[in-house]
Amino acid sequence: MKKFRWQLLIIFLAGIVVGILLLGEQPEGGPNVTTEPVQGGFYTEALVGSLQRLNPLFDFDNPADRDIDRLIYSRLISFDERGSPSADLATAWGISRDGTVYNFDLKPDVKWHDGEPLTADDVLFTVDLLRNGGSYVPVDLQEFWAGIEVVKLSPTALQFKLPEPFAPFLDYLSFGILPSHLLNGKSIDEIKDMDFNIQPVGSGPYQFDRLIVDNGQITGLVLKAFADYYGKQPFIEQLIFRYYPDSAAALQAYQAGQVQGISQISTDVLPAALAEPNLAVYTGRLPELAMVLFNLNNAEVSFFQDANLRRALYTGINRQYIVDKIFNGQAILADGPIFPGTWAYYDATPHVDLDVDRAKILLDEAGFPVNPENTAERVSSDAIALKFTLLYPDTPRHQQVAEAIAQDWTALGVSVTLEAVPYDVLVMERLTNREYQAALVDLNLARYPDPDPYPFWDSVLATSGQNYSQWDHKIASEYLEEARIAVDAGERARLYRNFQVIFSDELPSLPLYYPVYNYGVDRQVQGVRMGPLLDTSDRFATVLEWFLVARVPTATPSVP
Repeated sequence: MKKFRWQLLIIFLAGIVVGILLLGEQPEGGPNVTTEPVQGGFYTEALVGSLQRLNPLFDFDNPADRDIDRLIYSRLISFDERGSPSADLATAWGISRDGTVYNFDLKPDVKWHDGEPLTADDVLFTVDLLRNGGSYVPVDLQEFWAGIEVVKLSPTALQFKLPEPFAPFLDYLSFGILPSHLLNGKSIDEIKDMDFNIQPVGSGPYQFDRLIVDNGQITGLVLKAFADYYGKQPFIEQLIFRYYPDSAAALQAYQAGQVQGISQISTDVLPAALAEPNLAVYTGRLPELAMVLFNLNNAEVSFFQDANLRRALYTGINRQYIVDKIFNGQAILADGPIFPGTWAYYDATPHVDLDVDRAKILLDEAGFPVNPENTAERVSSDAIALKFTLLYPDTPRHQQVAEAIAQDWTALGVSVTLEAVPYDVLVMERLTNREYQAALVDLNLARYPDPDPYPFWDSVLATSGQNYSQWDHKIASEYLEEARIAVDAGERARLYRNFQVIFSDELPSLPLYYPVYNYGVDRQVQGVRMGPLLDTSDRFATVLEWFLVARVPTATPSVP
């Protein structure tokens, strides 16, 4: 019996039906009893990581802080698992016909956790901190907000004025809003040292209650449901988080009955977690995409400009082996640069399976037949050998993936040299300076719900931006540029569909897989759901529906 289950006995003795009625628990032939959740109980989670500052200005590099901030702070808008915006603090918003003005109305009577009213002034105050974020807010984000004018129209209405149309703008409005009445007049450097960061005041569904301190060290914290929350009241009254260094320690805490959930189940402990009969493991796609990039403008490997050759290399990779053996099934095969399940994804994007024979035919057609004097290599009619160097991040996992890909290509007669590079050097030097031939990379789009592929694939950014492949396709770029300024979501979806068709035909780079995230919650906790993730904190997207306590509704007597 897990130690935390004592609470259920007390609640039961108080006369409330407690527990979880799972499908199949009813005796055969018995009545199908319907229950409804009620408020009560507490949930304890093992949170992998440590507390730094519970403040959205400082949580960019600490997922453990972002998890807590998601529960404490409100945002103007939120995004669902499809990447579609929905109202949070905002009741509604409107966009001008030219896409440069956004008007927002806030919900009335919203309160901070200390009882003070939340107004448009708080939004303006937070934006100003983002503009002047020093070394704490990413430079590109500071520069972005420096170009946006924010106007207070009334205590509950405000306006954003953009210098030019920018359809992904709503992405930038999902920041946690800070209380100006507590922080006004402070610079970001002053705020970083305030007690506010360990005693935060927000306006979200849960408010800070207290820290858990053992031997002078912060080992956890407690949140409680905010009675004056403007939205639906959560069923679970108290959330308790305890910090652990890794997933193995978190799983041990669950097995000892100290916690009911595990924030992150890494692949090394996944088999043990799946073996726990009372632990439900939820899996969601991460907002990350692994790809092989080709330098299409490198004269040393000019053969990469041939789309047939790129397709041959793609067809020759056993991606299923990578997912099954290297990732132990904890990844999803990727077919394009836009995440599946999102509003912009084109469902008819073709899937490329392993086909070694087809790959060899395509290489022949691309002008690289097998060398009759050395069948282990391919050489063109003008004596150009099909060989190149593949860079990869210097980690054990990336090494395994790179070696698997190189082995597959070697079997086709392609000569591949592998070179491990530290990730910062790979991105900031080799890719940025276009000093590479091919590279295994991870595109991490966490916290950016809008699919906007423009930064990586538009020809304008081929020489000085993030279009590291230097793909220069006029029509594809036109689609991306039009989608960036289109106000209508349906029109944007159409433009992205057209872009994806061209991408799948041209394959300027090779999409490999999307990693997944595993989250564990004891089956006593009901109502938990987790879809594709835009950030790991999205596992709390349905937290208001979670419950521990349920009752059988009293039947209404029939009137004779």
